[in-house]
Amino acid sequence: MKKIKITQVKSVIDRSERQKRTMIALGLKKLNATVEVEATPQILGMVTKVNHLVKVQEL
Repeated sequence: MKKIKITQVKSVIDRSERQKRTMIALGLKKLNATVEVEATPQILGMVTKVNHLVKVQEL
């Protein structure tokens, strides 16, 4: 599987509870935090829901 690097670029303050939980599920808890995950359909779906809060790079 391909890997992607996800970086949180905006805060989750004043966002819906669902978006906050999605960010935590992706492993992002702080601003400018970065995680490397496999690009599964589930992960890509979560990234789509919070794409305005994150930056995605393919590895």
